[in-house]
Amino acid sequence: MGQAAVVIRNGRDAFNGCDFLADVLSSLDAGKGADIKVLDVRNKTSITDYMVIASGTSERHVCSLADRIVDKAREIGVRTLSLEGKASGDWVLVDLGEVIIHVMKPQTREFYQLEKLWMG
Repeated sequence: MGQAAVVIRNGRDAFNGCDFLADVLSSLDAGKGADIKVLDVRNKTSITDYMVIASGTSERHVCSLADRIVDKAREIGVRTLSLEGKASGDWVLVDLGEVIIHVMKPQTREFYQLEKLWMG
């Protein structure tokens, strides 16, 4: 990957048991996603194992990054459970079950501070 993702852990091995997380990160990197972070939330919630947070430069870029993830998931046989927010493009959520991906414009990301919420 051109831009290394920052992995924030909660005392467990990163990516343990989630084979397709590297594919998600590669898709974001290939699409020029910025400030990519992986949050290990296995000890904080039962809804998912990892949250990936990335920034896009515009509404179009945010939607394009989300589309890349959905396409990659389909290609590797992972079902997309939910896709939310494409109409506005400020914040798109892609739910792949074990991994939930949040792609946001930088202003939206700064306002909601998901990293602080989940890891604080």
